Amino acid sequence: MATTYSFDVTSIIDLQEVDNAINQARKEIGQRYDFKGSTATIELDQKEATLTLAAEDAFKLSAVWEVVQVRLVRRNVPVKNLKPGEVEPASGGTVRQVVTLQQGIPSDAAREIVKFLKEQKLKKVQAAIQGDQLRISAPAKDDLQAAMAALREHDFDVALQFGNYRP
Repeated sequence: MATTYSFDVTSIIDLQEVDNAINQARKEIGQRYDFKGSTATIELDQKEATLTLAAEDAFKLSAVWEVVQVRLVRRNVPVKNLKPGEVEPASGGTVRQVVTLQQGIPSDAAREIVKFLKEQKLKKVQAAIQGDQLRISAPAKDDLQAAMAALREHDFDVALQFGNYRP
């Protein structure tokens, strides 16, 4: 009987690391000279997986967003999985922006990954969509490693993590 090897492709954000990065960003904004007397805020809603950024104007809002991104990158949170929304006016003459934290691989990106793997013409490599992750399987470990290398080189607009390697 031939054995089949497999691994899972996921895209997960560690919300605890996001919370730590947001706390660091709040501290930095409170200490920066250009934010003295500013009402810039960052709110994290872990249940909805969203960040809400608010500031007096669009310029300060973009500065807040840059601080948040730097802190997230330093804590190894994939910034590709953050989907910023439109800048919208809020109460008191301020502006607000909601950033969605994308957990899992969206279905359109999953279909694109499956199509990409089929185009690579790797021998007997199968990709199966399982909810918000993919399972890649093949009878040879070398084929799986080639598939993993091909996925790392291509940009799917979502950060990919590989795990659960099974012989």
